[in-house]
Order: sequence, then structure tokens, then C-alpha cells
Amino acid sequence: MNKNLFNGTGILMRFIWRRDRLRIPIWLLSFAVVSMVTAVAFTDLYQNAAERQAIAETMRNPAMTAMVGPGYGLDNYTEGAMMAHQMLLMTAVVVGLMSILLVARHTRSDEEEGRIELIRSLPVGRLSTLQSVLLVMFIVNILLAVTTGIGLYALGISSMDLEGSLLYGAALGAVGLFFAALTAVFAQLSQNSRNTVGLSVIVLLLGYALRAIGDIGMEALSWTTPLGWVLRSEVYVQNFWWPVWFTIGTACLLAVLALYLNSIRDLGSGFLPARTGKAHASPALQSSLGLAVRLQRTGLIAWALGLFLIGASYGSVLGDLESFFADVEIMQEFLAAAPGSSLTEQFIPMLMSVMAIIGTIPVLLAVLRLKGEEKNNRLEHFLSRAVSRNRLLGSYVVISLFTSFIMLSLAGLGIGLVGNAMMQEGLPVGMFYKAAIVYLPAAWVITGLAVALIGWLPKATGVVWLYLVFSFTVVYLGALFQFPEWTEKATPFGHIPQLPVEEQNWMVLAILTAIAGVLLIAGFAGFNRRDISN
Repeated sequence: MNKNLFNGTGILMRFIWRRDRLRIPIWLLSFAVVSMVTAVAFTDLYQNAAERQAIAETMRNPAMTAMVGPGYGLDNYTEGAMMAHQMLLMTAVVVGLMSILLVARHTRSDEEEGRIELIRSLPVGRLSTLQSVLLVMFIVNILLAVTTGIGLYALGISSMDLEGSLLYGAALGAVGLFFAALTAVFAQLSQNSRNTVGLSVIVLLLGYALRAIGDIGMEALSWTTPLGWVLRSEVYVQNFWWPVWFTIGTACLLAVLALYLNSIRDLGSGFLPARTGKAHASPALQSSLGLAVRLQRTGLIAWALGLFLIGASYGSVLGDLESFFADVEIMQEFLAAAPGSSLTEQFIPMLMSVMAIIGTIPVLLAVLRLKGEEKNNRLEHFLSRAVSRNRLLGSYVVISLFTSFIMLSLAGLGIGLVGNAMMQEGLPVGMFYKAAIVYLPAAWVITGLAVALIGWLPKATGVVWLYLVFSFTVVYLGALFQFPEWTEKATPFGHIPQLPVEEQNWMVLAILTAIAGVLLIAGFAGFNRRDISN
């Protein structure tokens, strides 16, 4: 291959580091700190082998296997085995998301905004931009693997030896490399950054769902995704390195494919066919709501499909829960705490809370799309026509609220339809649906917060994502880490009635809805007062 194709790669790599001089260190520091804090928390919560073995018994059920992966080392549940079992998969998913966002930012987003055209006007090679992105991501994931691995080993926990800690970090880095290379391929196939991120996230979510189904009985499906590969490394138990090398090798092949596709592609084009636009817009497209729907249609359909599949994967494990826990003493004691409800019914609120938070992601993406349009200086053109600010913002809010209804409905139906089919004595599908849809007010509060930030503090809209991550952490890990009760009450998801175990509490739902309404009104007021693009 002509060496001139890669001229200037080093300079472009320094340029990427300069642009992400805060973003990348924050990502890396977050992974290392969260991993170390979690490991320390495990040692504080379970201080002897008997306590660890008790929690290991609760981890043998199919629901937990679907959520966190197969439990290796459950017969000798050391702190290391516990860390790898309960944290590796979820951390790997977030690492994959980090790689997707960083690669899309420096490939398709830069191409859309004309930066790559400007760079190519300089004496740099045709493949230098993509190669520089891939090399930076290679270094980022190496740093992630080393800092996380060394950090865990430095804690001095006896069951977390050096090899296991380095393998833990390497597994995360390998997943990051895979999704970085995969996103680079999608950046060549897609016409814009939105589709690039959308396709990559679909593969990530689909991989999680396939792995969940595979881990509870159809192991072949677990081998279709890197999330399933790295779990087979059995970190802190057997310490197999070959799944990590296999994942890295596959990532290298994808990177080569991305470079080849980039070399034969015209700038601004994509290999996936784009339909020729109509000469005249349809009546539906001639409104702010119609345009907003058209801009987000593909991504929202993908999210809806993904939510239904994840719900179905969780529903597929419900048939084995009762028989499994019949022999687990600790779960019998747990059952006594909620008399009158089966164990399956007690698991449904936990699954629904996680699904509700995942379903809030596309809800936020729908309303924050307005901020992206403003950032790209397209709102001034829109508002120069006969469109009011209330109508413009209202269009995105309507889509966001409708999306929350669709996502929660599909999540509930996915769990209910598949779970009901798997159980000998099924539960009404309507019960599953009510348990999901009850989270609507919580999703609306998050939407209201996003709108309020758009209206008053547009540069701080990222805060709403941190709040959602906080909500997921306290809801998903709160019971495990025994967080204080106020942390759960600090998020709207912590106030929702746990149907069907608890009674419906209309007052709580009304208060959350009112809070969402106040936030929405405040957001509209701020959006009408402030300067656009300022």
C-alpha cells in the first residue's frame, strides 16, 4: 500500500488528543475509579467466605445469569470472582459505548461538519484521518486496560492477583477495541453520524440480548458477540487469555476492513444506499413536528426493536425461577418478606426498573436532538420562518413523551409475552404491562429536567445523562452495595410503586407528573427568553 496514504498520521493523532484532552482522561479515570471503589465495596460488604457463599447462591438463577453473565467460581466465590462476575459485563458495555461515541465523533461527525475536507486540503494522506482515530483508540483502550488492571491489583486484595487484574483490564480494553473498529466500519457504510452511532449501538444492545439468551441455555448465541467472548476468559478463576486475543484479532480485521472501505469511498458518501429524496415534501413533513419525526425515525425504530428484544431475553428466564429458588434457603427467607407474591412476581419490579432506565435513553436522545440542531446552527434558519419557539420545542417534547410510552410498552410486552410463554402457570400479560408503564412519570421527570436545561442552561445538558447514570447505579446496585435509602429517593425511579408486589400509589405518580410539568413549563419559559446558539 502506498505510504503516502498515511502521511501526517502523527500530527492528526496529536490533534485528536488536543481536542479530547479532557474527555478521554475523564473516561479513563472514571473506569479505573469505579472499578476500584466497587472492589473495595465488595470486601467491606462480604467480609468472610460464608457471606460471599450466601450471595453466590442467589447468583445461580437464570435471571442473574441473563443480567450479569455466567457465574464462574460460584463454588468458591472470592472477591475476585465476585468482581468479575457482577461487574465485568456491565463495565464492558459502557466501554463499548465510549468507543462508539469517540470514533463517531472523529469520523462521520467531522466529515459532516466539513473538518475532514479541510484536513484533506493539507498535505496528509487519504487514510491518515481514519488511521489516526484507530491508533488513538488503540492507545486509549491500552491505557484503560493497564490503569484498571494495575489499580485493582494495587488494592492488595488476596484473590485479585496481578494476572487476573491485568486480564480484567484487558477484557475491557478488547471490547473497547472491537466496538471502535466496528464503528469505523459503520462510519464508511452510513451517510451520517446519527446512523453510525445508531447502527453501532444496535449491535451493542443486540449483542447483550443474544448473550443473555445464550448464557441461559443456547450457548451458541453467546459466541456471536464479543460480550460473550470476553466473559469466557473466567477472570480471577481460570484466567483464560485466548478470548481476549480472539476479540483483539477480530477488531484488527474490522479495522483493516474500515481502512479499505475508506480508501475506495468518496468523501461525504456511504456504501449503504440512500433513497433519492422527493421533489416536494409531503404535508406531514411541512411541519416542525413532521420534520423532527423524520430526522429521528430510524433511530427510534431501532431503539424500540432493541427494547423489545432485551425485554424478551429477560422474559425467557422467568420460567425457571420458581423451580430454581425452591432449593435456595436464602431466597425462601426473602420470599417470607413479601408474603402472597411468588418469586417471579418479586423479580418483575427489579427487571422493570432496569428496563425503564434503559428505555429513558432514547427518550432523552429524542428531546436533546434539538440541542444538536442548535449546535449545528440550523435553528436560526428554522425560526426565521413562521414557526414559534414554543411550537419548535413542543415538537421535540411531544416526540420524547410519545417515545417514553412506546419504549416502556414494548419493554413490558417483551417480558410479558415471552415470560408468560415460558412459565407453566403464566401470569397475565396485563400485569407485566402495568409494571412497566407505571414508570412513565419517572421518565417524564427526566424529560422535564432535560427541557429545563435546554431552556436555561443549554451548555449543561450533559448533567441529565449523569443523573440517569446515577439513577441506574442506585437502582441496579443499591441493594447489592447497601446504599443509603436517600440515594434511591434522590431519583424519580426510586419512588415508583413496585408493581405487582406493592399497591398502586396514584399520589406518588401524580406528584412526579406535576414535577415533570413544572420542569417542562420552566424549560419553555427559558427557551423563549434566551438567545439561540448562546
